[in-house]
Amino acid sequence: MSKPPLPEPAVAMLRKPNPAVIATLRSDGQPVSAATWYLWEDGRILVNMDEGRRRLNHLRNDPRVTLTALDEQGWYTHLSIVGRVVELRDDTDLADIDRLSQHYTGKPYPRRERARVSALIEIDRWHGWGALKDNSQVG
Repeated sequence: MSKPPLPEPAVAMLRKPNPAVIATLRSDGQPVSAATWYLWEDGRILVNMDEGRRRLNHLRNDPRVTLTALDEQGWYTHLSIVGRVVELRDDTDLADIDRLSQHYTGKPYPRRERARVSALIEIDRWHGWGALKDNSQVG
């Protein structure tokens, strides 16, 4: 795996509204994954979740995460981020989820009745595949 900073082609891919999956760790160490929206923000990844999600408890107990983004043009090209949540913050005015929703759907987030929490992920390592391959593994 490579260390940051990510090369420009990887950053360009992460700026797109790609499908992504985030993995967190339960208190017993079992990994749990879920589809998620994300935003690239100056070398970090922003994700957002409903305050009632178990994933939020996982992150409060253990900030380590992996996020894999699949290129919207073809899933063979994908990028996996290994990192940790360095900030959890209440999204009191829903500004973060609105930015994520705008990025993915072109509209503000429609469900406004539940509180949300944002997490900023700092990247420790990354691995690319397909057009973003970053090592000499057999393809």
